Amino acid sequence: MLIYLYEFIGTALLILIGNGVVANLVLKGTKGPDTGWTGISLAWGIAVFIGVYVSADVSHAHINPAVTLALAIAGKFSWGLVPGYMLAQVLGAMMGNFMIWLSYKKHYDATEDQGAILATFCTAPAIRSPFWNFVTEAIGTFTLVFGVFFIAGGSFGEEAISLGSLDALPVALLVMGIGFGLGGPTGYAINPARDFGPRLLHSILPLKGKGTSDWGYAWIPIVAPLFGAFVAALAYLALSV
Repeated sequence: MLIYLYEFIGTALLILIGNGVVANLVLKGTKGPDTGWTGISLAWGIAVFIGVYVSADVSHAHINPAVTLALAIAGKFSWGLVPGYMLAQVLGAMMGNFMIWLSYKKHYDATEDQGAILATFCTAPAIRSPFWNFVTEAIGTFTLVFGVFFIAGGSFGEEAISLGSLDALPVALLVMGIGFGLGGPTGYAINPARDFGPRLLHSILPLKGKGTSDWGYAWIPIVAPLFGAFVAALAYLALSV
């Protein structure tokens, strides 16, 4: 269906630009090694803007399983569409990172740092502490989803919440703010598809000297965002009573 295709496209664009700036920063021999955290946060905001703007009018631009789950819990999205949306988002994330690999193929070949290679696909904590990493990701995703409820709807009326193209900029600014304010501890996945899809791709691509895909950590950027989204949906419902 067309809605799934646009979720796929929107998520692919999100990852292509977002993880693309990471590749430009950490891979050997690129022209953007001085981008830094400011560049990463700005680029992810721009990536969200592009992904939302392109897909909003057709699929309502969830481009994140946590957003899809929260909207379904709040009664603003059909549960029957949830599996298809989540699958499209994961596959779109894989496609986005596949295009990054194609774009930076020679730089991947030249990079020996396994951690740097992995960073262009998925997140890792600055200080590994599963409980606190979980807390950070949950809080970041709560902030994203709770904000999306009001950006995309604003009122507690009967009209279904959805992201339109005009909401692309405020959502982008929200993600940018999360990156600047909460991104340091874990790299702010705040999106299970954003982490799982590219991490899966990392595990199957023929990357030279790529090392482990760190599956021991992978459950945190999957489960914690879903938990944060669940709490955000409950908070929204409580306020709407």
